[in-house]
Amino acid sequence: MNFNLAILFLVLLVPAFASGDYSENEKAKALIDGLVNDLDFDRQALESVFREAKHVPQIIEIMNRPAESLYWREYKEIFLQPERIEAGIAFVKDNSEDLKRAEETYGVAPHIISAIIGVETYYGKFLGKYRVIDALVTLGFGYPRRAEFFSEELRHFMILACEERIKPFDRDESCHRMNNDSSSGNGRSIDELVGSYAGAMGYGQFISSSYRNFAVDFDGDGIRDIWTNTTDAIGSVANYFAEHGWIPDAAILERVSVESDESQVGELANEDLKPNKTVSEWRSLGINSESEDDSLAALFAFRLDDENGVERNDYVLGFDNFYVITRYNISRLYARVVYQLAMDIQNGL
Repeated sequence: MNFNLAILFLVLLVPAFASGDYSENEKAKALIDGLVNDLDFDRQALESVFREAKHVPQIIEIMNRPAESLYWREYKEIFLQPERIEAGIAFVKDNSEDLKRAEETYGVAPHIISAIIGVETYYGKFLGKYRVIDALVTLGFGYPRRAEFFSEELRHFMILACEERIKPFDRDESCHRMNNDSSSGNGRSIDELVGSYAGAMGYGQFISSSYRNFAVDFDGDGIRDIWTNTTDAIGSVANYFAEHGWIPDAAILERVSVESDESQVGELANEDLKPNKTVSEWRSLGINSESEDDSLAALFAFRLDDENGVERNDYVLGFDNFYVITRYNISRLYARVVYQLAMDIQNGL
């Protein structure tokens, strides 16, 4: 092994993070002051958390790789393998009672709930490998483009730990008991909580603010556990969709063809994820659709490529429920792959 290869080998052995001791970071200190002054957190407990938090450079690298640049073929191949579809069918069957009750309570069908969990974590198989605290300090304090958002999520994470009595906030005197005084906690510690590179958690990969606002104790045991409790996870995903306007049994997506000048139609596609024209209006612009005239929809052009590298567009109309899926992840590619996985699961039942 030559010298350069030896150095490279040593670099690869170094963990993809550096100890931070964020307790002395100015932004962390401001966040700590706010939690102490506004919500009666114990300063020492907070400082102990930030002292052990670590910066993870790999997270920044991942954030700078936009999946939206992928062709539809490339994106769907990540999520629509036969194995994931079969696992989704099994998930529906194994959790049929909880999924049925979630549909009765929130109006969201089992195959939709299962597809979200299937895309997010392969039905709980992959919950993430980064400590949530590390992901949030890395992005909140070291990723200027979205630092404000992730700093606020970090604040929510601290409050969530208080509400759910997660160590070191599992004592009454460690922080103000906000909305969950009845919680007995689940014995977890902040150091143990892992999730995605963006700090998303559990079966459904909720960010901290979504966990606080939409996670539910669906089995009534006094704990909102979306890490190990599939019942709570199923109810929480369904509640999230209901709170964002899901319409039971309504259309989600329709593939359409284009009669008019495709270059002109292309300028209207992907302008906004939110439905912005009626189907009748889209027809007047040369879009062939079989949906109801007064249904609101947005037009999307998905880039396709063939074996010769020739590009073309695949056009779809996304309706209100398609927009709701994008509230879970603001991506048209994500929403379409969830829809397709849900249809594949439903067809296999």
